[in-house]
Amino acid sequence: MRIDVVSIFPEYLAALDLSLIGKARQQGLLELTVTDLREFTGDRHRTVDDTPYGGGAGMVMKPEPWALALAAALRAGHGGADPAAPAPVGSAPVGTAGGGRPVLVVPSPAGEVFTQATARELALREHLVFACGRYEGIDERVVDWAGEHFEVRPTSLGDYVLNGGEVAVLAMVEAIGRLVPGVVGNPESLVEESHSDGLLEYPVYTKPAVWRERPVPEVLLSGHHGRISRWRRDRQLQRTAARRPDLVAALDPAVLDRSDRAVLAEEGWVVAGEHVVRADPSGHDAPGAPVA
Repeated sequence: MRIDVVSIFPEYLAALDLSLIGKARQQGLLELTVTDLREFTGDRHRTVDDTPYGGGAGMVMKPEPWALALAAALRAGHGGADPAAPAPVGSAPVGTAGGGRPVLVVPSPAGEVFTQATARELALREHLVFACGRYEGIDERVVDWAGEHFEVRPTSLGDYVLNGGEVAVLAMVEAIGRLVPGVVGNPESLVEESHSDGLLEYPVYTKPAVWRERPVPEVLLSGHHGRISRWRRDRQLQRTAARRPDLVAALDPAVLDRSDRAVLAEEGWVVAGEHVVRADPSGHDAPGAPVA
């Protein structure tokens, strides 16, 4: 996989040289390039922003540096020119090898919410480009133009606003990169972690068996794999019901066995047709619950 990141603060992305992502880069599992947007400016002040049309507070990032930077990322993914070399004004960027379009991820609080499912989807792509906006954002015409050459994905980490896209890109690249085969040493850990099956992860423990008068749950010391598996599944369901009821409501009843349903019932959830819904205090289905 190739990942290109464009930012006016490339040093912000230095953390991508650390830990598993850094090792994956060294091993050639991830080809990751961070480019300074200011390299694609044409004035001696390396200006990347200007005042917004229509008035208002803040500044808007200029379109031409972004078009040049993104065109360079396209050519680099195609095996062409150095991404630091600006393209001639008006030149048409090329697609990735094989004719497929790379994905342009634009961090934005106005985008779709980034989830584990998003990470899994993007981990299958050959070329990702991340555009780290700043100030009041990037001139919208850049997004329109990029749609002719990329699959454009405005993406949000959540319902809050950051100073720029760099923090969001760090999180997204780590979430995506760790799903690339070979990046995580034990692939089984990817199967059992939070959100892998729509539930939060179960609690984990290590030695000693008793710490500050707090013992490890006895079942985990039993060596009985079936009981341990059931205990972990029950804790997943309980934790998710307590902390993320939205995830419980999104569960597919078809994947819930009798024990799952019993645990959820204890937590105040019942299966109604093709949906999992809250039960009322009397134990009946919640009023208005959809029933297939």
